[in-house]
Amino acid sequence: MAEWWVERGIGETRWLLIEDDRVLAARLHWPEDIALGPATATLTRRIKGASRGLARTGDGVEINVSGLPKDASEGSTIPVLLTRAPIAERGRLKRAQGVYRRTPTQQGDAKAHSTEPKGTQRRFPPGLWEDVWADAWEGEVAFAGGSLIVSPAPAMTVIDIDGDLPPRDLALAAVPALAETLRRFDLAGSIGIDFPTLAEKAQRRAVDEALEEALSGWPHERTAMNGFGFVQLVARLERPSLLHRLHLNRASAAARMLLRRGELAEGIGPRLLLRAHPAVADRLSQEWLAELARRSGRKVELGIYCTHGKEAECAYAMDSLIRSMAWDERRFGREADL
Repeated sequence: MAEWWVERGIGETRWLLIEDDRVLAARLHWPEDIALGPATATLTRRIKGASRGLARTGDGVEINVSGLPKDASEGSTIPVLLTRAPIAERGRLKRAQGVYRRTPTQQGDAKAHSTEPKGTQRRFPPGLWEDVWADAWEGEVAFAGGSLIVSPAPAMTVIDIDGDLPPRDLALAAVPALAETLRRFDLAGSIGIDFPTLAEKAQRRAVDEALEEALSGWPHERTAMNGFGFVQLVARLERPSLLHRLHLNRASAAARMLLRRGELAEGIGPRLLLRAHPAVADRLSQEWLAELARRSGRKVELGIYCTHGKEAECAYAMDSLIRSMAWDERRFGREADL
């Protein structure tokens, strides 16, 4: 029976839906995420007569709000139900989305509620999280006879199917891997799938039927395959996917993975040495490093990779790191020694 497992790591919480040591789905939460649910916000902009407007919570989260009543005016405090978290895209940030609630909420903090699955807190079996993370990091998933190339584009997530099988066989072979990847990467929103071009309607119908069976239980709407092999899926988008996080926040994601590896490091000795690219090291806050030291029972030391001939760039990166950690010292009242 499938069961959600949860790891409460340093700087992130990870979920895996596991059945017989096989990952069926994954989730990833970062502390700065805005949870869905009720909130209160100030209406900051509204065109006269429009049912939509822009509101801002006390935490500074901007929300595109729909369903506004006629008497809601700019500057007023309104109750809002957050339905989608802010999502980063290449070159821009999609604001959070919400709807006006008819009754006020008792809790106005947008981070006070969570829609994440309930799970048993335990350490994941070796390799399971690493495999999901690596696939999402690379954006490529192999299957017998081909591979899926998954790319986060501004308008939609695009999945390209490539391989050396005949077109019909390749398309059908990709369907199980496609269904697994949607759940393992926690994908939603608009998703475009570029199958091999299939000239015969019967072949396209066979792929449509295979998709219907493979995606049963995954809430979505879907177009039939067109003559160019394109299929579009639309699923309710509530949060950033694992794919989007790892592709659009690569340094932050890599820093969190480095901390996990440090936490799991075996061996004896009083020191734990982390080696990282300057951009990754810059994301390692003093608070996180202190937590790693507490969990591991070791003194944590940070080493910076520097390519020969790029010492000047490394010096700038180190200066940025020092300034970043100085902020942490002021914020958390702890001393960092570089």
